[in-house]
Amino acid sequence: MSLRLGLGVVFTLLLVGAILIQPPLIPSSDPCSSDTVVRMTSPSRRLEALLDENNCGATTDFGYVISLRPVASSVANAVRVASAYGAVRSDQAYGMNLVWVDENTLEIQYWRARWVTLEHPDVSVDGATIAIHMKADVRDESAPAGGMLYNIERRSTKGGGR
Repeated sequence: MSLRLGLGVVFTLLLVGAILIQPPLIPSSDPCSSDTVVRMTSPSRRLEALLDENNCGATTDFGYVISLRPVASSVANAVRVASAYGAVRSDQAYGMNLVWVDENTLEIQYWRARWVTLEHPDVSVDGATIAIHMKADVRDESAPAGGMLYNIERRSTKGGGR
């Protein structure tokens, strides 16, 4: 290899490395939003399951995060138990449904998803051990079309409240 070719390769690698490592010149702002769209209280009213919908714009699917917390504590104390990307409840409706099967079992229902992650199949919250089950192939034809937050906002502008 000639010295000129060798220096050219080294220069190119350094340039590419500098571009990859260099922070962007334009300040970036996080275009994603995260909103709690479901709060489902356990049968004993001690715990609450939360479903957050993450929206990063029109070119991406919705992301979902499911967490548990004692009712009397802040959302910051919630324990994340599962997540999903691209979850839908029907051909028209995005999202997931949370169902307390009993005091110690939370079922996360959805029809299909690009991916799901069960982060804690069993979790201890406020002294109770809760089993978390992901249940696919549950079609919810009664779910309104669109994203979950969109439907909450649409109901509230029509006077239906949250």
